[in-house]
Amino acid sequence: MLIAFGGLPGAGKSTLARALAFETGAVWLRIDSVEQALRDSGDPGGDMGPAGYMAAAAVAGDNLRLGRCVVADSVNPLPVTRGLWAGAAEAAGVRLLEIEIACSDPAEHRARVETRVTDIPGHDLPDWEAVVTRDYAPWPGAVRIDTSGRDVSACLGEILALPPLRDLMSG
Repeated sequence: MLIAFGGLPGAGKSTLARALAFETGAVWLRIDSVEQALRDSGDPGGDMGPAGYMAAAAVAGDNLRLGRCVVADSVNPLPVTRGLWAGAAEAAGVRLLEIEIACSDPAEHRARVETRVTDIPGHDLPDWEAVVTRDYAPWPGAVRIDTSGRDVSACLGEILALPPLRDLMSG
């Protein structure tokens, strides 16, 4: 199974994607790490365009064909980025579960964004203005998890209770 996370920076998606990968033993593919590695390799551009997503989708496909479950962690803001994950799942013949992480309380979301510390050397985190002005299209069909006022354990429990993941955990 490919589990594609998405949501604005600071909503809690990397925290939940990491926790889900740990809990299930899945491969965790984090776009921030891929894109920072591309920058560190000498690519001077700040906006990676599709490069990070394309590289991660290819690695996801490799792991899916090995029979591994993959958790893809990215903002996943547009239908084109979401389509890369769908294509990887389809090519590997596995199920795609799309999960959108959101923080519905703007004050809580802003506080998270303004107090985060990166765990990726050299990675610059977006400020609140960059988050609220980001191009992010509605995501019909994705399961939406609201992290506002909730801890990681409660949100992870909600994700693990989703039928496809219940089946994965019981199989």
